[in-house]
Amino acid sequence: MSWYSEGPLTRITSILGGALDDVSRVQRGWHWNTPRPHTWPERGTVVPDPPTDLGWARVEPVRSIRYLIQHGLLLPFTEAMAHPKVEGREWVRELDRPVIFAANHSSHADTSLILHSLTDKARDRTVVAAAADYWFKHPLLGNIVSLFLNTFPFSRTGGAQAQLHSSSQLLKSGWNLVLFPEGSRSPDGRIQEFKPGVGWLAKETGTPVVPMHIQGAFQVMPRHQKLPLPGPVRVRIGKPMTPEAKEGTREFTARVERAVRTLSAEPRQPDIQGTWVERWRASKPRELRYGDD
Repeated sequence: MSWYSEGPLTRITSILGGALDDVSRVQRGWHWNTPRPHTWPERGTVVPDPPTDLGWARVEPVRSIRYLIQHGLLLPFTEAMAHPKVEGREWVRELDRPVIFAANHSSHADTSLILHSLTDKARDRTVVAAAADYWFKHPLLGNIVSLFLNTFPFSRTGGAQAQLHSSSQLLKSGWNLVLFPEGSRSPDGRIQEFKPGVGWLAKETGTPVVPMHIQGAFQVMPRHQKLPLPGPVRVRIGKPMTPEAKEGTREFTARVERAVRTLSAEPRQPDIQGTWVERWRASKPRELRYGDD
């Protein structure tokens, strides 16, 4: 080999130089020296998959598991925290047919207070309409709430026709329905205007509406509060209401709203709660009929 031929060191130097040139070209092409933003744009809103109607929560053995959970945890905790005073329980002791429980909504504690005011028989056949955009945003949370409270998703932000149809199917299948016609919790404890969904369901299915008013739940657990505080609560249950033949959806909804507002007054309201004779008759157990003579 002649003295002027290319040696190993020269070839290695040449290879490294070419690699540096390649890196330099990539740097210019990818703009590595360009300043980067301190924060990246927020990720766009992803539309979640529509939740199911959670039919698994309404069959055995889930119903028996929920009975144990409610009697072992939910109901005793509600009794210890609020010791609710229930007026008008006779109207829900013996239900001839499914009903819609329409109540004011000022707290997350409202659902447990309503379930506490029902009898075991009525509670076992009751489903709770829960906000789909709040409780079912995370599937795990939605399933846990459904196990404890027998909830199903109800849209309050649009596209509610499918949820109204699901609600009507549940009512026609023999389930009672807890519905908060205000749509969301009151920011200050005062009753907000009712949305017409409750009137539409009552008219479409012929289901009676039982007005209910919960007093004191806002002090127990107001909006944006994570943990409940002990406090007195009163739950008033009114007589079942049915829409009249010529009464429209919005007219009947307005009548239900007036009934709930009337129940919030301090003295008893015989027009809504019933006279003592009506309450006595409602408290009598039904006679079982095994056949017609």
